Amino acid sequence: MSHADDPIRRISAAPSPSVSLDPAAMRARYREVGLAEKDCAADPFAQFLAWFGQAAESGLPEPNAMVLSTADPAGRPSSRTVLLKKFDERGFVFFTNYGSRKGREIEANPQVSLLFPWHGIARQVIVGGVAERTGRDETVAYFRTRPHGSQLGAWASEQSSRVASRADLDQLYTELAERYPEDTDVPAPPQWGGYRVVPETVEFWQGRENRLHDRLRYVRAGAAGWTIERLCP
Repeated sequence: MSHADDPIRRISAAPSPSVSLDPAAMRARYREVGLAEKDCAADPFAQFLAWFGQAAESGLPEPNAMVLSTADPAGRPSSRTVLLKKFDERGFVFFTNYGSRKGREIEANPQVSLLFPWHGIARQVIVGGVAERTGRDETVAYFRTRPHGSQLGAWASEQSSRVASRADLDQLYTELAERYPEDTDVPAPPQWGGYRVVPETVEFWQGRENRLHDRLRYVRAGAAGWTIERLCP
């Protein structure tokens, strides 16, 4: 392979002189179409369904990718991207290793935040709420839908723990593949499962011109349902 065909070398190369790397000079023009209270659904789940569908139809890569933020007992935050796998009126569900950093932090402090960064259509959705484990039956049912390789990966990776080398990780995966060949039922790992984020607030952010963005936040109002409040951009 020539240097020109090497993707790593291309990524590592210096940017073109015509490309500005000054963050302060990076500006995007946002859309004129806004978000009005009268156009919003009565609850955030119906509104999310509408926006999620539009994000998927727009061709955005992985519209179900969301940034999960947690904090440890000392209040130090951490963030990472996870994939939304289910949502309904109960909340937003993702799956992970319970022994991972996020799993440990959620067990210590279940207050979390989710961010859907749909920059390509000038939208964001921000969820604040409490993460709770899904039932084991729900976890196992989802695990069975995962590709065979992803099932083995859940066993091979003690997520967030140190590993001596990539070779060690690959060797463990190979051993699992020999133990559980294709078309073999792979049991769901006991340390792996789902979390459902039960929202207390859900903010819908729509980019507008002149940085006067629309921000409408649903706030849980107990048995009365949800209230909608407008925030300054």
